[in-house]
Amino acid sequence: MVSKPRNDFDPKAYNPTFEWGFLAPKYWGTWLGVLLSLPLSLLPVKVHKWIAHQVASRLVNKRKGAVHNIRVNLTLCFPEKTEQEREQLVYQTLLTAGVFMMRFGLLTLRSPTWLQNQCTLVNEHYLTDCTDQDENVILLVPHSWAIDIPAVLLASKGLPVSAMAKKQKNPVSDWLMHRQRVQYGGRVYERSGGIKPFIKSIKEGYLGYYLPDQDHGPDISEFVDFFATTKATLPGLTKLAKLSKSKVIPTFASLDPLTGKYTIEFLPALELQETDSDDARGMNKAIEYFVEKQPNQYMWILRLLRSQPDGRNMYRELR
Repeated sequence: MVSKPRNDFDPKAYNPTFEWGFLAPKYWGTWLGVLLSLPLSLLPVKVHKWIAHQVASRLVNKRKGAVHNIRVNLTLCFPEKTEQEREQLVYQTLLTAGVFMMRFGLLTLRSPTWLQNQCTLVNEHYLTDCTDQDENVILLVPHSWAIDIPAVLLASKGLPVSAMAKKQKNPVSDWLMHRQRVQYGGRVYERSGGIKPFIKSIKEGYLGYYLPDQDHGPDISEFVDFFATTKATLPGLTKLAKLSKSKVIPTFASLDPLTGKYTIEFLPALELQETDSDDARGMNKAIEYFVEKQPNQYMWILRLLRSQPDGRNMYRELR
């Protein structure tokens, strides 16, 4: 655990700052969205759920874009489900996403004590058993809608994280998002800067925040099982754990759309693997464990299955 005073600033980290150019007319729409979202986040969760229901009920009829991605992913991952069951899951996914996004501003408006009271930690001892003994830890965090919650929560409790992220195209939203993520401490590194600064920060006592499930292309991935299909999965977590001398603890954040509260579940540390294929498959098994229990919590909008061994594009074929 990082208990002594620390300096979170790292010149190699991504440290965006406010620029007067952010006030240019082309960004007024972004600022308007922020100004509207903050008071909206303060409404009761029942109102958030009602609004999310109205939006999800309309979006579920769409056949393109993000909703199409959800359908393709669900069709390939859960062929055993009926079409009606998958359509209900499309709706539940959109509903959960809607409630989360409307409440996202509360991370900035509310206190750390409020956030801690909103979160239930399941099997936290898998993490604290390591941090109490000053062991390095990498959190393996799949893309649930509440993916940012563990990082902010743990930082508020004196366990700041070090993460790697991709810079957003809109510099205003990028700056605002960064400020929210590190409001209680921590570091974020731009992926293009390489892995070495990330490893160094883990050795310094920061929790590594590793996102395992995006498709980075066939050239650097292993094709391994993912639910009922095959997914291009980035290997190398075992190597990263060895280089940083870390335990890898799968972590999953979920939101209850009825109450607006969060649950963060931890699993025992993963066993390190000998081959890239086993390494990639081990990550997918952890994702499957979490997602099977609460599939509506997962970001099915991502093109998780964009790369295929035969080169097919399932998002074009399955229309």
